[in-house]
Amino acid sequence: MKVLKLSAQGLPQSWISLEQAVIHYAAQEVRWEMGGEVAVFHGGHNARTGEQSIITVNSIIGTKGVPNINPFKLKPGLTNAKLFSRDRNICAYCGDHFQEEDLTREHIIPFALKGADNWMNVVTACRPCNHRKSHRTPEQAGMPLLYAPYVPSLWEDFILRNRRILADQMEFLMAHVPRSSRLLI
Repeated sequence: MKVLKLSAQGLPQSWISLEQAVIHYAAQEVRWEMGGEVAVFHGGHNARTGEQSIITVNSIIGTKGVPNINPFKLKPGLTNAKLFSRDRNICAYCGDHFQEEDLTREHIIPFALKGADNWMNVVTACRPCNHRKSHRTPEQAGMPLLYAPYVPSLWEDFILRNRRILADQMEFLMAHVPRSSRLLI
């Protein structure tokens, strides 16, 4: 289970472990919290008062400090898992839905034609369509794209990079994705 760590201003910073969240709580770096309680940690006893320390961790925490992420300049890392999630495991050429192991990263403008490996030049394709298109553009192959590629926003990237998102975390993130996001479908 991961905790969604946000800046004090509410911008996503990272997915952190429960142990990392406890460190933020213990260091009094948590400014605010949202979502449900996901864990309770019991520490040692105070030598003077005899009270046991208890840290309750919520699923979403806002921490002190200025974020080092500019959401408008962020270029999320491209991985096959995130690409397939962005495209909902749907082949951009035939429109069929596939399991992840049956999909490939398909370059719209192939490397052979000086195409780049970036979000705006890749889509999800099934193996047969990728093979049929080969080292041609969609126009050259007579295989028009069924949807356009796009660069995920900061909010979408946080959804795409975590497979086990709690309901309250998903609700928070989805409230911020662009209305044009394919994740809203």
